[in-house]
Amino acid sequence: MALRHIASVLRFSAPRLAPLSTAPVAREQSAAGREAAPGCGAAERARPPVPAVDFGNTQEAYRSRRSWELARSLLVLRLCASPALLAHHEQLLHLTRRLLGQKLFDKLMKMTFYGQFVAGEDQESIRPLIQHNRAFGVGSILDYGVEEDLSPEEAERTEMESCTSAVEREGSGTSKREKQYQPHRAFGDRRDGVISARTYFYANEAKCDSHMETFLRCIEASGKASDDGFSAIKLTALGRPQFLLQFSDVLTKWRRFFHQMAAEQGKAGLAAMDMKLEVAVLQESVAKMGIASRTEIERWFTAETLGMSGTLDLLDWSSLIDNRTELSKHLVVPNMQTGQLEPLLSQFTEEEELQMTRMLQRMDILAKKASEVGVRLMVDAEQTYFQPAISRLTLEMQRKFNREKPLIFNTYQCYLKDAYDNVTLDVELARREGWCFGAKLVRGAYMAQERARAAEIGYEDPINPTYEATNVMYHRCLNYVLEELKHNAKAKVMVASHNEDTVRFTLRRMEELGLHPADRQVYFGQLLGMCDQISFPLGQAGFPVYKYVPYGPVMEVLPYLSRRALENSGIMKGAWRERQLLWQELKRRLCTGSLFHRPA
Repeated sequence: MALRHIASVLRFSAPRLAPLSTAPVAREQSAAGREAAPGCGAAERARPPVPAVDFGNTQEAYRSRRSWELARSLLVLRLCASPALLAHHEQLLHLTRRLLGQKLFDKLMKMTFYGQFVAGEDQESIRPLIQHNRAFGVGSILDYGVEEDLSPEEAERTEMESCTSAVEREGSGTSKREKQYQPHRAFGDRRDGVISARTYFYANEAKCDSHMETFLRCIEASGKASDDGFSAIKLTALGRPQFLLQFSDVLTKWRRFFHQMAAEQGKAGLAAMDMKLEVAVLQESVAKMGIASRTEIERWFTAETLGMSGTLDLLDWSSLIDNRTELSKHLVVPNMQTGQLEPLLSQFTEEEELQMTRMLQRMDILAKKASEVGVRLMVDAEQTYFQPAISRLTLEMQRKFNREKPLIFNTYQCYLKDAYDNVTLDVELARREGWCFGAKLVRGAYMAQERARAAEIGYEDPINPTYEATNVMYHRCLNYVLEELKHNAKAKVMVASHNEDTVRFTLRRMEELGLHPADRQVYFGQLLGMCDQISFPLGQAGFPVYKYVPYGPVMEVLPYLSRRALENSGIMKGAWRERQLLWQELKRRLCTGSLFHRPA
């Protein structure tokens, strides 16, 4: 069965869930560990205070940039805020290339948009920029920014073929999956409404191997560039998306089953970690449904797996479907409308089983390589219909590779309504199983597409209703993780945000919680070419900060640049502050005779 394949490829004697822990106990133990750790005690008290960070000091913020680079930034960011220009940017690029020829067009791009947002064409050409930024306290997250330039029709056809199983193509399996996890032709081109994230479409297994080799080169380059680097990967690049859809469907139905049982016990509406089911009542309900015999059910719910509390929470429930329990043979859930038991997962063909296994093996190869060269691996978040599977597979990698320190970082999209539940559950799971929690917090890149898809297909919109609600969710998740970091010296988080208020909130909470930048538990991340007035003051003050650094040949990176321009059209209309600071620094240099400033 599919879940057994996941476990057999990724798991290596992963620990059983410990008996139900409580946050205070776990945190007291972690705090004790921190007190005994090297670098604490008298040495920690002797550390200098955290430097103040001034995001309005343009001389310090742009000390690493020549004047012509500031002028380019001002020009490019201003153009990105022009709706009229962006509406026809693809036609303008095509016309410019025809008029200038390829060589002059490449030079023009490197002087403007490409030079602003892309580091270079290959690993050798990006090295000077990486070293330059490093000298000013800013690290790099490498990402090969090449994206296939498929037509919308080609993308739609490819997506529909790769998201449909052999059983479904024969017309006998489509109805068994939730609406959200079925492919939909109107949204076959996953690039629509996505303004920043790179998109991969499945072609064949050889193409997935090629993507893996690209990721391996990025990991190697990151390892050579610094001893504290990151590299980013996307799981849709590593295998057939049909598997991610089906596995996400499994996980969602299983969680929904838990919530249905909780509602029967009068516990609906509680936070995920506060929702605990009475095991005796649950056993009775499951037996009445006919899922298994009473003897089998009693073996699932034992003191060995659940402790002596007599209750079961969502983490315990989720653990029941992996290969550590007999329940993995009973992957069925009741349909509450029909009263019938339905299988969680359709049968895979032999070829589909092999494709799934290869995907998991590619993940394992990348994680091992990252471990060898000392690079942290960030698994990017994707659409909500893939994300449950992506998060679960990332969690399996964390169980295996985050034993001593966080090597694998999961990404949490805080524009999702269930973001806080996802964060708190994973933090608690890391506590119970004894591995190191690593997270990147983002707002999210798929909002327009997600809203349109939910409305068209007919399921609940997964996105927070307003931008303000997303900000509240981001700060709520971040505050919870920072509280965990205070008591757990091995947990780490990356605050991936261009929002100055969010960065200020983080700095204030770090000071209140005693989290020093020298501990390197809290990282900051921004995109190359944006928000230098945040990145470089942080880096120069000693905070770990990174730029997301894409690279690749000019023509092959154009789809990425188009998305970056569209992203800035939304951000830069309201983000007048960055343009104001750039202009302020240019005027200062002009008035003080330092227009030919050379970074040193």
